[in-house]
Amino acid sequence: MLEPRPRKLLDQVRDAIRVKHYSYSTEKTYVYWIRRFILFHNKRHPSEMGTPEVTQFLTHLAVTEHVASTTQNQALNAIVFLYRVVLQQELVGVDAVRAKKSRYLPTVLTPDEVQRILVHLYGVYKLVAQLLYGSGLRLSEGLQLRVKDVDFAQHQLVIRDTKGKESRVTMLPNRLIEPLQAHLQWVRGLHQQDLDRGYGSVYLPFALERKYPHADRQWIWQYIFPADRLSQGPRSGVTRRHHLHETGIQRAVRDAVKLARIEKRVTCHTFRHSFATHLLQNGYDIRTVQELLGHKDVKTTMIYTHVLNRGGHGVRSPLDG
Repeated sequence: MLEPRPRKLLDQVRDAIRVKHYSYSTEKTYVYWIRRFILFHNKRHPSEMGTPEVTQFLTHLAVTEHVASTTQNQALNAIVFLYRVVLQQELVGVDAVRAKKSRYLPTVLTPDEVQRILVHLYGVYKLVAQLLYGSGLRLSEGLQLRVKDVDFAQHQLVIRDTKGKESRVTMLPNRLIEPLQAHLQWVRGLHQQDLDRGYGSVYLPFALERKYPHADRQWIWQYIFPADRLSQGPRSGVTRRHHLHETGIQRAVRDAVKLARIEKRVTCHTFRHSFATHLLQNGYDIRTVQELLGHKDVKTTMIYTHVLNRGGHGVRSPLDG
């Protein structure tokens, strides 16, 4: 009897990631960088390589490709996972040339510019953008909101991490309560249609799925911003209605920025930057803004104080008298 063929390395990586219940986006990212590492070394098997080859690859990313430090760290994390978890080997003494940390200051819109963009957004995309700005959400956080995460009585949103645990609480703008309630009435009708057709289940993180085995069809667990069609899950193979894809709102915002004739590099994340900056400008303290944004370190939040310094470091130009 023939022995079963061993699973391919990247399939072993996927298996290990799923055992640890990492997100699907993390799975795609890790597989991408591990594949890049293998191709860089002419398809040599990682078990035949070690610290010198990892150092060479990471140095190449920094010196030749000029990637950002966060990108280089992402690649390193993926490769360390490969060796430590899949191959069960420790990498010792990786001493690559480190990519320079960017002194990047985030793009911030004025309140007027925000409104000029929102005027050119419609329907669900406008509602998403208003939440990003009005509540300081990342795009992924906004699209992954579930019905149970909205507290209309307390005017707040509960933002959860990838494992479904509560991460932080932020405000729900008063002006969005009625539009959001009307939107949820439409979503509820859509969910009922799915149930009537034999569908209606939604993805739940592993821990929640195990704790609440029949919760995936309940209304409170449904996405607030569902996709316009059913699709098959890349991991489970189950046909479900996922949340809206990021590319739709990203494209809509890009088009709205052009129509508003705003000459800045604006993305969906710019709304979050603007939320933080405008709160600081309005006198809220840095710790409050840190909590609303969900930053672990206040140093991350401190970057937004740059707008409080008018001109270069708050210094008045001698030309202005």
